[in-house]
Parts: sequence; C-alpha cells; structure tokens
Amino acid sequence: MVSPGPARNFNFQKDNFMARISFDDLLSIGAHFGHVVRKWNPNFQPYVLMEKNGVHIINLEETLKNLEKALHFITDVISRNGEILFVGTKKQAKDIIQQEADRCGMFYVVERWLGGTLTNFSTIKKSIKRLQLLEKEGSSIYENLTKKELQMLNRERIKLSDQHRGIKDMRRLPDAVIVVDAFFESIAIKEANLLEIPVIAIVDSNTDPREIDYPIPANDDSIRTIQLIISTLTDAVIEARTKDDAVEDTKLDSEQSDSKGDKSEIKEEQLSEETKIETVAEELEVNTEEFDSPTEKAAKKKSVKAKTTLGTDSEEKKTKGNKDSQKKPAVTEEEEN
Repeated sequence: MVSPGPARNFNFQKDNFMARISFDDLLSIGAHFGHVVRKWNPNFQPYVLMEKNGVHIINLEETLKNLEKALHFITDVISRNGEILFVGTKKQAKDIIQQEADRCGMFYVVERWLGGTLTNFSTIKKSIKRLQLLEKEGSSIYENLTKKELQMLNRERIKLSDQHRGIKDMRRLPDAVIVVDAFFESIAIKEANLLEIPVIAIVDSNTDPREIDYPIPANDDSIRTIQLIISTLTDAVIEARTKDDAVEDTKLDSEQSDSKGDKSEIKEEQLSEETKIETVAEELEVNTEEFDSPTEKAAKKKSVKAKTTLGTDSEEKKTKGNKDSQKKPAVTEEEEN
C-alpha cells in the first residue's frame, strides 16, 4: 500500500498550483461533491472538508495541491522518455480518456479491463500479434477458407480490435498509469501496485486513497470534472515532450557547431604544418650549400646565371619590339588608295 502523499519530494512553491486550474474553476463544475455519507471510505477523511445534506464535500485546496504533485511527477516521467497508460472504462470517462490519450500520443484502455493486462503482459502481446495478423491485408490466413470460417475470423478481429485498440502499439509495460475512478478500476490499480507502477487517479469519497501513489480527490462522476483534470494532465505530458524536443535540438545544434569548429581547427593545423615543412626545406637547402663540393657550387652558379640571362634576354626582346612598333610610320589614306 502507498500513502496518500507523493512518492517523491518535489520542490514547488505553494501558490504554483494556482497557475493551471483555479479554485473557482473546480468549484464552478462541482468537483467538490463527494458521495453520500453512508458510502464513504474512512481513509478518505484527510480530503473531506465537511458534510452537507448527507453528502461529503471535498476540500478543493487538497485537490489543487495533489494535482500539482501529479503534474510534477508526469513531467519527471516524460523527461525520462517514459510512457503512460490512461484507463477509464466507465461511461462518463470513455470518450474523454480516448481523446486526451490520442492528443498526447499515449496508450489507453476504454473498454472492459482484461485481467492480466499488466501482470500477464506477455499473453496480451501474443493477442496483439494475432490482431495484427488478422488486420494485415492479403494475409495467408484467409486463403482457402469457407464463408463461415471467414466470418468467424472477422468476428475475432473485431473483438480483439475493441479490446486492444488503445494498446496495440504498446511494446512494454507503462511507467505510470492515469485512472479515472479508482473505485471502479480497482483491478487495474491492483495490477499496477503488484508491478510497482505508479498510479495517478481521480478518487472520490468512496475510495481508499492509500492504494494510489498520486490521488487527486474530486468528483469522479462529473464529466466536466473528469474533462478538466484529465486535459490538464495531458497538457503536462505535451509540455514535457516539447521541452525534451527543444533540448535535443539545441544539443544537435551545439554538436554540429562543435564539429564545424573542429574541422576548421584541423585545416588550420594542416596549413601551419605545411608552412613549417616549407620553411624547414628552405633551411635545409641553405644549410646544404655549405657542404657542397666546388664542382657542385660552380654548377649551381651557372644555373643561376643562365636563369638571369634568360630573363634579361626576354626583357630586351620585349623592349625592342615596343620600340619598333613606335618607329613604324602610320599608313595614310592616300597610300592605301
């Protein structure tokens, strides 16, 4: 069993929980109405404000504080690339759970909870593989079958699709479970507790909150209350994912800039090495002249003189050509005629 308090100690300001949902928001949608007194669970006492007209009134300040703790926990789960399973099979919660789970890209169960969905997940995965085989177009399983056999396979496909439509792509156990009406989904909560999977749940006055890691005391029969709380939890999932994506983008940009800087440094090092090699070669040429024999020195002097004479001859030819072009008389129109 888990105490009603948070499993982790988060550092958050007292007024921080007022940023997402206000006290008046919860009051206006009737989130404070609990069950009749005769149905209450004594362990829910810390969240009861008063009794009025035979109905327990939930303390909405406790609702806000516990909701904020759940939001911090969700942010922590998503920051570690965790996955969350939404569970809500009661009539008031089905559509809301499916819509919000789809909005944040998480898994959900809105039909009857199958015993062993978590504790016997290996069998559930086999059932999901069977569904994927039946849904595959052109599968060999449909070959050479009678009309009756095809109808039976079609019924099996529809049944499995309804049972597993929200967890078809779930490859492993979730890192957290969000539940609407902990009393109604008691089997799912027991399985999560056995596997030590943290549970966030909307709990009413007829529920024992000690079985929930992050209980959110509120009216779990009100559609508007369910919508407000679940959508707020979903927003936290989306915001945490957006932050993670932004951090990854900045990391990639920094890595790319670092790689560019490394490449430029390597080029500069190569250029400096080339210049060093050239200077060393020149120094070697100069130093080797001291050890040359007289014949080698004479040969080098001749080659230098030949280069200089060739250069002077070419320059003299250019100057002569320019002078001849200047001395050549211009042709008049009369001479041409």
